[in-house]
Amino acid sequence: MAVIEAAASKLLEQLHEARVESDRLFGILKPEALYERPIAERHRVIFYVGHLEGFDFIRICREALGLKSPDQELDALFQAGIDPDSAHLPGDTPADWPSLEQVKGYVRRCRRQVDDYLERAPEDVAWMALEHRQMHLETLAYMFHNFPYELKTRPDNEQPSSTREGAPQHCWREIPAGEAVLGKARDGMFGWDNEYEQLRLMVSGFAIQRYSVTNGDYLQFVKEGAAIPHFWTRRNDVLLYRGMFEEIPLPLDWPVYVTQQQAEAYATWLGKALPTEEQFHRAAYGTQPGKNLPYPWGSAEPTPNRGNFNFRRWNPEPVDATPGGDSRFGVSQLVGNGWEWTRTPFGPFPGFHPHEIYPGYSANFFDSEHYVLKGGSSRTAARLLRSSFRNWFRRDYPYMYATFRCVEN
Repeated sequence: MAVIEAAASKLLEQLHEARVESDRLFGILKPEALYERPIAERHRVIFYVGHLEGFDFIRICREALGLKSPDQELDALFQAGIDPDSAHLPGDTPADWPSLEQVKGYVRRCRRQVDDYLERAPEDVAWMALEHRQMHLETLAYMFHNFPYELKTRPDNEQPSSTREGAPQHCWREIPAGEAVLGKARDGMFGWDNEYEQLRLMVSGFAIQRYSVTNGDYLQFVKEGAAIPHFWTRRNDVLLYRGMFEEIPLPLDWPVYVTQQQAEAYATWLGKALPTEEQFHRAAYGTQPGKNLPYPWGSAEPTPNRGNFNFRRWNPEPVDATPGGDSRFGVSQLVGNGWEWTRTPFGPFPGFHPHEIYPGYSANFFDSEHYVLKGGSSRTAARLLRSSFRNWFRRDYPYMYATFRCVEN
């Protein structure tokens, strides 16, 4: 079904807002950084400058509407990202890529054609293009975090870091047995293929930490011999946090960002476990009477008092900073301030069918090497905070804004 006029106007407005955000994001890098690769497993930044627009044109104009492309070579170059393991890294050089002026010309042409034809596009393809861009706004932040500070320009509107002395004392919340609703019903609203079909599971009672594990908590693990996380650094035997634009004293009350392997090791050290995907759902969206909610706090739309998301900050904030976002069981920040690792391998729900326009989006990663994350980070768009949305990464991937909490069964 094509996008109706009113929906097309709303979608185009949101797409323009996302373009402004992506232009702003690329703008924090100095020009010489665009042909660099801050994460060895990813493309050079210049790929993503073209990829965001190329994806929109290829999915909306070429694949969905059958329009012929004037830039077939650039389409092929910018069509798909990569997810190599550390043993199979890309080996291209800056000279293998077009000039910045060529890429900017490609961006302008793609945007113009998408704007001209968006109203004719199938609705699900148009929403797919928007959410694809919003997801890249986050994963690009992970990449840019790894650039040296001298290659970045701090935005004028950046909010100051918020932290306090010490960290909140950990407590546990009892989650009674009940139903967890995973996935998405076919309700006419857009969802990615791995969100379907809706799955209802009975979950036994368990206890979960109210707050995500903090840097202060994890510091005790490090003192007993664990390696420091990727976002920490040691200077003259002092531990510092590597923020997006500066190093600061280690904020003990911020969530620790770690790999799934590190999270699992910590949970084992504590004598606990990571939650399953269904346990996360039960703690985040369940209620005592058995009703399941669209957000931990209820049905109200995401707002800044509910959590740290929707590009509100570049860095985390204290784990107890937004009690207005607590779940009905009193668990804090299950949405925002850091994706939450689970111990569930990423895989299909019963009834899974790849999307015909983007068949490799999920199915290529059903390999027992990627694990489900839930919730969202400070750089996650509000649209992607829906309860059915599933994120996934390799369990040894250290660059993303991912925290965790433990459960006791």
